[in-house]
Amino acid sequence: MKIKVRALPYSEVLRLPRLQRKKPLKPSRLLAAVVRLVSGGTLRKTRFSYTTERMELVGKKPCLILMNHSSFTDMKLAFGIFYPRRMGIVTSVDAMSGFLGKLMRWLGCTPTHKYVADISLLHDIKYMLKENKTSVLMYPEAGYSFDGRTTTLPRGLGGLMKRLGVPVVTVITKGAFHRDPLYNMLQIRDVKLSAHVKCIATEEELREKSVAELDALLDEAFSFDNFAWQRDEKISVDEPFRADGLHRILYKCPHCGEENQMEGKGTQLTCHACGKRWEMDEFGQLAAQNGETEYPHIPDWYSWQRACVREELEKGTYLLDTEVDIAVQVNLDGVCSIGTGRLVHNLDGFHLTGADGELDYKQSAVFSHTLYADYYWYEIGDVIGIGNNEFSYFCFPKSAVSVTKARLATEELYKMKKAALRAHSMA
Repeated sequence: MKIKVRALPYSEVLRLPRLQRKKPLKPSRLLAAVVRLVSGGTLRKTRFSYTTERMELVGKKPCLILMNHSSFTDMKLAFGIFYPRRMGIVTSVDAMSGFLGKLMRWLGCTPTHKYVADISLLHDIKYMLKENKTSVLMYPEAGYSFDGRTTTLPRGLGGLMKRLGVPVVTVITKGAFHRDPLYNMLQIRDVKLSAHVKCIATEEELREKSVAELDALLDEAFSFDNFAWQRDEKISVDEPFRADGLHRILYKCPHCGEENQMEGKGTQLTCHACGKRWEMDEFGQLAAQNGETEYPHIPDWYSWQRACVREELEKGTYLLDTEVDIAVQVNLDGVCSIGTGRLVHNLDGFHLTGADGELDYKQSAVFSHTLYADYYWYEIGDVIGIGNNEFSYFCFPKSAVSVTKARLATEELYKMKKAALRAHSMA
């Protein structure tokens, strides 16, 4: 999938019309049927199946559907499960750009900015449920999983569930991550797909339970480890390119400690700083080809990197400072390339400058619980996305920088700052 990009001076971007909120359209039955038909090939090829639990408590009533997010395949799986149920779909602004965005609007999609507080989105969701009388599909993680585990969820989703007052359904997939993991450069693998569909709360249960209890239900539903499932269930992914791009997740060598010297290619992961190599077997596990295997389980390696980033933050030594190519989005007509600039990320948050001094954007460390970071974004490159409800800035590092580390740092810094603010308020 690609996105429309045009070169434009930042001064002209500032004059472009901003995104105008429109009431969500009731999903077109015809277009939904076309999407279901188009999805059929993938559903058959992947031998897709699903199980249900407590769905008799939902019946045909509009409900809130919360689905984990592994790849672009997820949308096809949703239609395979719920069609002909009509669904409004919460979609990122960049995904609704151009002509495709117009079709998606007729499909019932409504745009929002990732990881940005957006009160208008709540109104859109209520409108879809109450006025359009359709269910609403959301990906609460918002971004694709990096390491096959849950992407950090925002706190307070239980509050949203209570305010909406409709049955809440979760969809947790298996195999979708392995079929098209984000790190693997859009290379599709032959994996059987399945899903479990469960009503985790009825209207009555929403009234009875506290926000914390509802958040706990959601945490339980979204507690998964795709690589552990692959290992334990002996799910074979034997494609010879299965480790391509693995360095996007595992950017730091546990043997020598160097960063951004890793390379995933074929079935191997190599550190070019110290020469250590690991083989990725068909069940997603790593084995060192020379010396000790520090982390055979990829999420454990990822967690170690998180701990390292946390240590840097606590010591005050963390810093990202890199030249970037910058693209800006202000509406659904696509994104505008405005040239190069500089992105700095430190304990204060993000600071982006460029356009000969015209662009000077700061984003605090407590702005969001996580970061819009992506690999091979729309086939352009690895990206760090920041911004607000008016401007989205997509930054493509021009040096060896890990967008994964930037996400980890954003999440850990947010936790640290929020904990400090709570402690201060209680003092």
